[in-house]
Amino acid sequence: MRLILTVVLVLACLLPGPGFAAPSVEEMAGAMIMVGFHGTSAPVSVVKAVSEGRLGGVILFDKGRKKGDFYNIESPVQLKNLTASLQAASDRTLLVAVDQEGGKVCRLKPERGFFALPSAEIMGRMSEEEVRVLGFKAGTEMAELGINVDLAPVVDLRRSRQSPGLGNAGRLFGAGSDQVTRQALAFADGLREAGVLPALKHFPGLGSASKDSHLDLPDVTKTWTEEELLPYVEAFQRGWSGMVLVAHVYHRRLDEHLPSSLSQKVVNGLLRRRLGWNGVVVSDDLQMGAVAKGRSLEERVRLAVRAGNDILLFGNNLSYDPDLHDKVFQALMRLVHTGVVSRERLEESWRRIEALKRNLRPGNAR
Repeated sequence: MRLILTVVLVLACLLPGPGFAAPSVEEMAGAMIMVGFHGTSAPVSVVKAVSEGRLGGVILFDKGRKKGDFYNIESPVQLKNLTASLQAASDRTLLVAVDQEGGKVCRLKPERGFFALPSAEIMGRMSEEEVRVLGFKAGTEMAELGINVDLAPVVDLRRSRQSPGLGNAGRLFGAGSDQVTRQALAFADGLREAGVLPALKHFPGLGSASKDSHLDLPDVTKTWTEEELLPYVEAFQRGWSGMVLVAHVYHRRLDEHLPSSLSQKVVNGLLRRRLGWNGVVVSDDLQMGAVAKGRSLEERVRLAVRAGNDILLFGNNLSYDPDLHDKVFQALMRLVHTGVVSRERLEESWRRIEALKRNLRPGNAR
């Protein structure tokens, strides 16, 4: 009798309840899209896309295209009003993301009234507890401002003296996998404790890259080692409850033809099947030169979805298009309507994204 009761209770949790409507293809496609926009208040078109379920996430930046411009972030009060207006427009929890790593990569800058977060390089020399506390302080501020995703920490290992855009910007915790894993996961623990979802990046490892993927595709075929996977292995063994962000990096032995972010062999193969990750995977910015050169928008969307990415990230910062969110949505819908992407594929990402949101505190999710 106890076994039967348990089965009944489980089924009651899994089956749709009264008034439940299965998500439409459009809503599931929208949930997979995260796009940036211009302005310290949300454009009408963005609010409309959010309210109609065609945009499931936004990413915010602090720098405008001209010196002195505020892109999205001017002050704590302005930012809180911006995120509140976007969240109020959405029937479901909207993912609101920033890159708040510390040091040079801080969208919430102290000169604009935000918490001063030191760089990963500096945090790499601190104790784990000190780093966790910093993650908690930064996360608490983000949560209060309506930000529920921090695209951090970086778990790349410093393998190159050049390390353009990473090591030379203070974004790496260190060179050894043990040190990087300890400090990065301590920072992530602080974020989660504060109610913010972290993201490990940049899978499978950018630490040996000699090019900046914002501009060109780095080739790490001769320099990458499997030690760069160890922070992910440890995180997954501990029950990682955030995201994994996949890099635009080329490794011939992992995929002879495609960069990691667009590769089924890397995302569905190495990350999911070999390492066992079944949570949310977010692409790096699909406007970056490493993948945008020579590829149309629709091709990038097609390859990213078929590779196994759940969230397609378009920063809309390197090159601005006020209609980009709609163009990405329409590109994905064309792929669905032509049978290139199936409803079942959308459902996979939908389930992962909804499960991820359940890790948010009640005040940050609905």
